Amino acid sequence: MAQKVELTQEEILRYSRHLLIPEVGLEGQRKLKAASVLLVGSGGLGSPIALYLAAAGVGRIGIVDYDVVDTSNLQRQIIHDTRQVGVLKVESARNRLLALNPFVQVDVYNEVFTSQNAERIAADYDILVDGSDNFPTRYLLNDLAVLSGKPFVYGSIFRFEGQVSVFDARHGPCYRCLFPEPPPPDTVPSCADAGVFGVLPGTVGSIQATEVIKLILGIGEPLIGKLLLYDALEMSMQVIYLRKNPRCKVCGESPEITHLIDYEAFCGVPARAVQENGLEADRVIEPSDLKQRLEAGDEVILVDVRDPVEQQVSALPGALVIPLERLPHRIQELDPQREYVLFCRTGVRSARGVRQLVAAGFPKVKNLRGGLNAWAEQVDPTMLKY
Repeated sequence: MAQKVELTQEEILRYSRHLLIPEVGLEGQRKLKAASVLLVGSGGLGSPIALYLAAAGVGRIGIVDYDVVDTSNLQRQIIHDTRQVGVLKVESARNRLLALNPFVQVDVYNEVFTSQNAERIAADYDILVDGSDNFPTRYLLNDLAVLSGKPFVYGSIFRFEGQVSVFDARHGPCYRCLFPEPPPPDTVPSCADAGVFGVLPGTVGSIQATEVIKLILGIGEPLIGKLLLYDALEMSMQVIYLRKNPRCKVCGESPEITHLIDYEAFCGVPARAVQENGLEADRVIEPSDLKQRLEAGDEVILVDVRDPVEQQVSALPGALVIPLERLPHRIQELDPQREYVLFCRTGVRSARGVRQLVAAGFPKVKNLRGGLNAWAEQVDPTMLKY
């Protein structure tokens, strides 16, 4: 995997605690310096992964991201800080890693990772690592790993739970062996919609970094053919053993996928977050327009599809409270002849609710563009944003 490299006196001092471990030693530290790792995402999972890989002395780290640092990121994305709000995440991450360890090379790619640029970006890296939060990127990384013969270190988080595995089709199953098809669009909420326990990505990302370093050093038992499940509330871990699927479409005996495809179309969702999720213009109402209609006495029924806990932060008086996951079970409470405006925090979840009601035969239903955060900005500045 790696060519012969030498360590300077400064590096030997820096990595001295590694050099004392028989499983690492001087030769192992040389392997780390010669290795290259591509990390897609520099958010919750990407933060601890990148920090520990840089601290460990991985010689070349590539980071792919397209976003800027937002205040709401700082609860868990520890590679960034308050001073970097509004800065490109890749630049913030590079500055932090070089401040931590100036002996590593950090290459950044300020772009969405797609099937059009993935092979170009990943060509010179040994290991691919998932620090993303969406299915198109995950399937893309898996297929790229299979087709290029590289290991793929996978991680995902949801509220208090996380998963980690190493998918290497040369030695075991790939991600598609476990999940042949993505879940239906809108059935798995993002961290922005569902929330995430702040320290959870630190635990899961650290495990991913551990697996990367083990792969580079060739030590221990990587999570190839195994899926580690972590529950922060129960403080429990369990390992599920996986088998290679001989009928897998990408790594099976007769693969159907022999080149990268359109993963956004395959998953039915975009890799980059979009606010209105493709709703037609007549299905969206601006906060200022809704305010005028309410003040005029129009018979518009407001429906809050957020989780009840979110109403502790902000609420619109008189709104029906029907959490999105309960909406299909409570549609009978609504009158198809009435006019409804659905809202949530940012308009993403409520857009899903609009589509559900339209499909159920509700012709007069709209989504509040930008949700309550937009209402706070445009209508009521006293309302708390979150």
